[in-house]
Amino acid sequence: PSPEELLADTTAWTELVPRTPIGGHAANGFPVSVRRRFTHLRLKQYPDGGIARLRVHGEVAPDPAWLTALGTFDLVALENGGVAEDASDRFYSPPANSIQPGRSQRMDEGWETRRRRDTGHDWVRYRLAAQASVRAVEIDTGCYKGNAPGWAALYGLDATSGADPADPTAPAWTELLPGTRLQPDTVHRFPLDAAPPVTHVRIDIYPDGGVARLRLHGTPTDTGAQRLAARHAELTGQPPPRRRAFRTRST
Repeated sequence: PSPEELLADTTAWTELVPRTPIGGHAANGFPVSVRRRFTHLRLKQYPDGGIARLRVHGEVAPDPAWLTALGTFDLVALENGGVAEDASDRFYSPPANSIQPGRSQRMDEGWETRRRRDTGHDWVRYRLAAQASVRAVEIDTGCYKGNAPGWAALYGLDATSGADPADPTAPAWTELLPGTRLQPDTVHRFPLDAAPPVTHVRIDIYPDGGVARLRLHGTPTDTGAQRLAARHAELTGQPPPRRRAFRTRST
């Protein structure tokens, strides 16, 4: 919709938070019970004043028809429904930065950990947009020159088997990319051969450092595609479109 259409009196808006008194110099939080997919929000204040920040927390609900048309897409991208579930370190920046759109332009736009003083290593666990087979990996250390990881490895897990992604010792974790040396300020690209279907991926970096972006290109399984379509139908109130198989696009 155009700005004119959004501002028209005939446009129907769904109320998420009713008119509510708020306090000054405070963070005012409100739960939202409406379970629907939205692309635009409108904030009203009465009668006037200042709002320092608006934070809207929710779940990305991608359009499965668009993802089907793409065939192979970034399974972990935030805009496609990927989620950074947990990480070993959030000292400088959150792990969700590593799946943001575009390339990082500064160190604080990626995921950067503090220096370790022990023998361990840092990691991030991601939930993919759907159960899928990962075909290619990009690990971007852009803008990290003196603080890039020395090595990285990737592991995948299929939670539909009942395995717990929060358990790093679960035998269901399968190596997707063995420990591989990384370079500073570089986009590293690795094709994967015959990777099993997974719902979660964990990147281990050794010993610490910064990952600007992680891209996991692949194709959903039939089960993953069905769950994407069902979730979209639930949030939009529309019946699932006639399912078309995901196909890999060749160049």
